[in-house]
Amino acid sequence: MKKILFVAPHPDDETLGCGGTILKHKSIGDKIYWLIITNIDSANGWNEKIVITRQKEIKEVSEAYGFEQTYKLDFPTTKLDTIPMSEHIDSISKIIMKIKPEIIYLPNRSDVHTDHQISFKAICSCIKNFRYPFIKKILMYESMSETEFSSALPENAFIPNVFIDISAYFEKKLEIMKIYKSEIMEEYLPRSLISIEALARFRGSRISVKYAEAFVLIEEIL
Repeated sequence: MKKILFVAPHPDDETLGCGGTILKHKSIGDKIYWLIITNIDSANGWNEKIVITRQKEIKEVSEAYGFEQTYKLDFPTTKLDTIPMSEHIDSISKIIMKIKPEIIYLPNRSDVHTDHQISFKAICSCIKNFRYPFIKKILMYESMSETEFSSALPENAFIPNVFIDISAYFEKKLEIMKIYKSEIMEEYLPRSLISIEALARFRGSRISVKYAEAFVLIEEIL
């Protein structure tokens, strides 16, 4: 049994990028944890009804996955660049020290969304092995509508080298994704259900299975 931490800049990133993998870890008895970096609230201009709906979605998603604990840092969404990096690092570090995860899944470094970029940089300051020796593996996941929309430059390429068979869990991943009603797009947009399936099938074809999720291995200590 391992402790696994899934970090999401926004609720839904975890499901888009590694929903099937979350379910697979849970099925084999691992303890799974969810860290959400941002949140929305009426003080930042969000409609109160939308705020209430989002909190209900987070609760429902957390229960659907069976997370041991869901942590919310409540930084304002789309505004992570207004928060000092030291504050990001301190907040994330406290959660990591509390959980002491062996494996961490984090967002792609070059996603087009600034919140994803900042989250990645902050997390990277919280995973130095001489300070956090319990961390043995770090993987970076892709988020549809963010990863593939980065500028077409070599340094932005998402080149996966780890593939996880999620064939047995894909249908439940889709059901959980449907909880985020406002995030589902129409066909054939990036976050439409058909596009989510297309990516899973494409990643699955790489390892000759029906559905898979792909990751970039950042570090592994054996």
